[in-house]
Parts: sequence; C-alpha cells; structure tokens
Amino acid sequence: MDIQKKLQLIKQTTRLTQTELALRLGVSFATFNSWWTGKSLPRPKIRKLIDELFLEVTGQKIIPAKQLTAKKQVLHKKSKEHKNLVALILKNPDIRDTFLLKLTYNSNKIEGSTLTEPDTASILFDNVSLPNKSLTEQLEAKNHQTALNYLFEYIYKQGKLDEKLILKLHSILMNGIRPDAGLYRDHAVRILGVHLPTANYMKIPTLIPDIIKDMNKKTMDIVALTAMVHSHFEQIHPFSDGNGRIGRILMSAMLLKANMAPAIIKQENKRLYYTYLYKAQAKGDPSQLENFLCDAVLDGFKILERDEKIQ
Repeated sequence: MDIQKKLQLIKQTTRLTQTELALRLGVSFATFNSWWTGKSLPRPKIRKLIDELFLEVTGQKIIPAKQLTAKKQVLHKKSKEHKNLVALILKNPDIRDTFLLKLTYNSNKIEGSTLTEPDTASILFDNVSLPNKSLTEQLEAKNHQTALNYLFEYIYKQGKLDEKLILKLHSILMNGIRPDAGLYRDHAVRILGVHLPTANYMKIPTLIPDIIKDMNKKTMDIVALTAMVHSHFEQIHPFSDGNGRIGRILMSAMLLKANMAPAIIKQENKRLYYTYLYKAQAKGDPSQLENFLCDAVLDGFKILERDEKIQ
C-alpha cells in the first residue's frame, strides 16, 4: 500500500484533519499536503512514523509488554493516591457532573447520537428540552445520567456486581425507549460492520453468569480483566439495544470497584475503539484494547484531579 492510501486510511480512522496529522508527524501543513497529493514522498524517518501509525489504527501494531506494564503501573500509583474514588466523586458535585457529562456524551455519540456536548450538558443539568433534537436522543441522555448516578451510589454501598445490576442498568437506560427494557433479547442479532457471531439468544441466561463471575474476580491487573470482560460481553450482545452503552457502564463499575477512575472513551476515537475491540474478540489479542483503556482511564483520573486538559 502506498503512502497516499495509508494516509487516507489513517485520516479516515482517526478523523484527524490534515493539519492535525501534520502536527502529529511533526511537519508543516504544506509538506503533509504534498504527500497527500502525491507531489512528493516523506523521508525514510517519517515513512517509518507513518507506517507505525498505520499499524496502530488498523489494529496490527504489537504493543510491547514493557510499555503496557508501565502504563498500568502509572494507573495503580494514581489509584493508591485516593482512598475511595467513588466517595470522592459523590462528595464533589463538580467532579461527579464532569463524569456524568463526559461519559454520557461520548458513549451516546459513539452509538450515533447527534447531540453535541453543550446540548448534552443543557439536557442533563438544566433540564432543557431542545426542539431541534429528537426526544429519543434527549431521553437517552437523561437515562444514561440516571444509570450512572445509580451505579455510583451502588458501588459506594459496596454492592456486588451481579445479574440484577446488569438488568437494572438496562431497564434505566432503555426506560421509555424500548418495551423490552431490562430484558434479554429473544431473537438473533448481528453486530454491524464486523464478521463476528453473537450468542444464540436462548443461551444468554447461561452465558451471563460466567461474565459476572469474571467481573468479580480478584486480580492485580484490572485493566486486562476489564478488557476481557468487555470484549466477551459485547460479543454475547445480550440485549436488543443498548449493548455498547451498558458494556461501557459495566466497565466503569469494574474499574470503580477496583478504585480506578472510569474510562473516558472519547467519541472521536470510536473507530480505534471498535478496531481494538474486534481484534480482542476475533484474534484473542487484547493488547491494543488494554493499551487504549489505559489511556482512557488516565483521562478519568484527569477529571478526578480537575485537570483542564481533559476535553
């Protein structure tokens, strides 16, 4: 594959502009544009950077074990700096509201919501009804907020992660949207865009207990466990709708139980997230998903630390 095609795929997957990609590669816009149009070729050193970025966005990059271990050590160090993260979230309205906004906006946007972040903030905190947006999208935002608030209180009270919690969260998320809120699907479904079989709907009640058992495992590597559980849960796809959002809420549940910050999976990284998730599911290699989650959890810690760099 030539440089032009690689750059096009990188741009499409990352959704970065040409200017942003130029900055990422450390060159001027004019230089990048000359590669984009085929007028010139990058130097060998830059070609290597482009090749590495291409492998990363297509899920082919091999994550060095040392690199992943170092990231996880940073997260564990941050975790130890806080005695009880859920209590910190609940006792600080600004931190709680930032999590509610970031998690709700990004998770719904990943699923195709047209609400902007300011739209979402108005709906969540000002109870504003937006006439130019669908009522369903606005209800999805409020429901997601309610589900997160329920989860924070639940984890704070040391509630066990169980099937009752999963069904309760789905019933909140889909309240007023679907008649099967809080119920497993009773029909076959496909995950759009990938060749990945989902569970037979009749087997779902027997598969979920294994997911729950894994969710509650004691581990020194919560990121690896969370990545594994999330990939399995999404492949089972137990509900008619809302699987992605519930799966990401359950990730927050597992992380908070381990005194880790919730993972902020940004909507602009949607394609990377799906690429790494699919690699974990189809190829049994969760390394890129784990690496991705480390960065997402680090963004969660930035909210806890009131770091203004979190967007």
